[in-house]
Amino acid sequence: FWQMKAARGATLKNGALVIYESAPSASAPYICFVTLPGGSCFGSYGACPTKAEARRSAARIALMNSVYNEQPTRKITQEFIDATVSDALNPYGGLRNDTENGSGIGAYRFMLVQSLGKTMLEFQELMTVFQLLHWNGSLKAMRERQCSRQEVVQHYSHRALDDDMRSQMALDWIAREQEIPGIIARELNLAERDLEQARLAGRELRFPKEKKDILTLASSQVGGPMD
Repeated sequence: FWQMKAARGATLKNGALVIYESAPSASAPYICFVTLPGGSCFGSYGACPTKAEARRSAARIALMNSVYNEQPTRKITQEFIDATVSDALNPYGGLRNDTENGSGIGAYRFMLVQSLGKTMLEFQELMTVFQLLHWNGSLKAMRERQCSRQEVVQHYSHRALDDDMRSQMALDWIAREQEIPGIIARELNLAERDLEQARLAGRELRFPKEKKDILTLASSQVGGPMD
C-alpha cells in the first residue's frame, strides 16, 4: 500500500518504510506494533498465539486505518477547521478573538491551518509531538521562557520526533527522578497500562508507545528497579 503511494508521487520523508516491532515475550500471547512511514503506530488486536499471527494482526489494523485515511472526508479542509474551532469556542460563548488569543484554541487552530489539505492521520502525527511536549513539561518550560504558542508550534511543526528528542525527554525524566525517587517507575506503569488499553481498543498508539519508550530509556539509564 505505501509503496504504491510512493510510486504515485506521495511525499514520504522516510520513504515507504513500514517498521514492525515485536514486544518482548517468551510465550503467548504475542504482541506486535507496526509504525507507518509518517509515524503513526498501530498494534496487533487481541491475544495472538504466535508471533507471525501478531504481525499479521498489526498489519491488518494498520492497513485498514491507512485505507480509511485516504477517504475524502479524512482531508482537513477550511470548512472542517472553521467547524472544529467553532465547536471548541462554544464553552467560551463563541468569543473568537479574545478566547483564541488567551487559550490553547489559537494554537490548535494554527496547527490545523498548517495541516490544511493533509489527512487526519497526518494531523495526528503532528499532534503527537505536542502531546509529548505537554506530557514531558517542555511546553510549560517554554511558556516560562516567554515563548509564544505560535512560536513553539511553528518550530515543532517542522521538527521530526527523532532519537535526539526522545533522549532529551529521557534526560528530563532522569532529572525528575533525582527530585522525586520512583517517579519514572510510576509513570512507566501508567504508560504501559495506557498503551495496552489503547491497543485493545484498536486505536492509534504512537503517543502512549512513545511515552513508554522514553520512560524505558530513562529507566535503563537510572539503573533502578522497574516497579
